[in-house]
Amino acid sequence: MKYPEYIQKLIESFSKFPSVGPKTAERYVFYLLNQKTVQVKELASFISSLPDNIKRCSICRTFSDSDPCPICGDKKRSPEILCIVENSQDLAVIENTKQFNGRYFVIDRLLNTLENIGPDQLPLKELKELINANKVKELILGLNFTLEGESTSLFLKKTFPEIKISRLARGLPAGSDLEYADELTLANALKYRNTL
Repeated sequence: MKYPEYIQKLIESFSKFPSVGPKTAERYVFYLLNQKTVQVKELASFISSLPDNIKRCSICRTFSDSDPCPICGDKKRSPEILCIVENSQDLAVIENTKQFNGRYFVIDRLLNTLENIGPDQLPLKELKELINANKVKELILGLNFTLEGESTSLFLKKTFPEIKISRLARGLPAGSDLEYADELTLANALKYRNTL
C-alpha cells in the first residue's frame, strides 16, 4: 500500500536519522499520528526551536545553551588537562563519572578513509589554539576503541609530540561506544588511563 505523499516524506525524513531504517521510521510516523495534537505540536515546537536554543561552546565545541558552556566557565576545573572526545554524548558520559576535573574538546569526527574524512576535516586549528592558550600539559584521548578511534588517537599523538598523551584504560571492550558504557567501567578507565 502506498501512503499519502506527506506521510511518505515524513518517513523518508525519519529514515535519515542514525540507525533508523524505513520500517522504524514508519513506526515513528504512525506513533505520532496516534498521539494527541498538542503532544505532536509540542514536539514540533522543540525541534523547530532547537537551533535557536542550543549552540556550540566556542571553547570546547560541545552543544550547550550558554557560551561558554558551564564546564568551560567553571574556574575550578583545570585548563591544563584536556580530554578529547568525539561528541557531546561522550563528554556527558565521562562527566557523569565525576572523576575528571579538567576541560574537554569535542573533535566531532574521527579519521575514516571509507567516508573520506582526513586530517584536514578535523578541527585541529581550534585544538592547537586551545592547547596554546591554556598551556595544556596532558591530552586524554577519550575516543572509542574502534579502528577510527585508534587511527585518530595515533594521528593526534604524532601531531602533538611535545605534550603528554594518555588514553582511557582498556577496561572498555574493544569496538564499543563510550555512550553505552556503564559509569563504573568508565570511571575506572579514566582513573587508570595509560600514557601513550
